[in-house]
Amino acid sequence: MQLNKMVDFHKAVGDPTRLRIVSLLLHGPLHGQAIAQKLGLRPPTITHHIKKLRDTGMVYSRRDRNTIYFYLDEKKLEFMATAILRMGDETVKKDELHVNEAEQRKILNNFITEEGMLKQMPSQLKKKLVILSYFVQGFERGTVYEEHEVNDYIKQFYGDYATMRREWIMQQFMYRENNKYELNPEEMWPMVVKR
Repeated sequence: MQLNKMVDFHKAVGDPTRLRIVSLLLHGPLHGQAIAQKLGLRPPTITHHIKKLRDTGMVYSRRDRNTIYFYLDEKKLEFMATAILRMGDETVKKDELHVNEAEQRKILNNFITEEGMLKQMPSQLKKKLVILSYFVQGFERGTVYEEHEVNDYIKQFYGDYATMRREWIMQQFMYRENNKYELNPEEMWPMVVKR
């Protein structure tokens, strides 16, 4: 997850009214008038706070005839709320998973053909991170990629593009939102292998 998205999330939930809205939506979708009544606030105030929550992606809306209902995306909320803990885990892993240059070369030689194709995704985390770090560096920092662009890049060296994409996200090399992908800052990567 990009650092600015983490900051925006914590700013959004750092307000008592927004936290109360989130706790209400945990019990199911509600329309703005119902939220206002339950919290004893005016609808324009609720609209303001809902917009801040929607900007983070943890709240979304659906229209049912003339009424707009607000839903909590619990998976996104959990992912964003635990991002700091995952960063801390990765910092510990960096120390535990340190790989020197000779080990990196050996791993790359074992898993990448002379033509530059990935033979298979390693199952051992340390080796997997070396491979992920090596190939993710084909992307430019600050550029947002469509999913098909990421797939096309991966297909150049590995057939299972869905697994590669998923691993880059899970291991914090990349961030995905609305099928758009962007590199995370290298400080968030668990390992960096220079090409």
